[in-house]
Amino acid sequence: YGKGGKDRLVPLPHRTLHALRRYWCTHRHPKLLFPSKGKCCDVAFNDQGAQKALKQVVQECGIHKRITPHSLRHCFATHLLEQGLDLRSLQILLGHASLNTTARYTQLTQLKLHDANQALNQLADRLHLDWELTV
Repeated sequence: YGKGGKDRLVPLPHRTLHALRRYWCTHRHPKLLFPSKGKCCDVAFNDQGAQKALKQVVQECGIHKRITPHSLRHCFATHLLEQGLDLRSLQILLGHASLNTTARYTQLTQLKLHDANQALNQLADRLHLDWELTV
């Protein structure tokens, strides 16, 4: 569930779904999909466990930048926009009530800057703009 205790459905890539199914077949728990590691196995994997696991993966990958689950959310939003997803669909995926909130999650990437620059140049070429100065 998401913020405010709201249920949210999020699509999973096929590869992720298959990996989760394989994990579940070998780590099946009678009550929990993701039990917590540690002394008590009847406790669900929680926010702190996710943050700790992410921190460990980041260190193992040799990444020295601070990465949080929230920064992964930013990446998710940005990459979907780069792939052409519209802002309204992204709003639904992120579970935002306001489109303005979704717009704040997005960031202008270098790829988008390049695309904007390329589009501007193509437009100028089509208009046959000639900036030669006459004296």
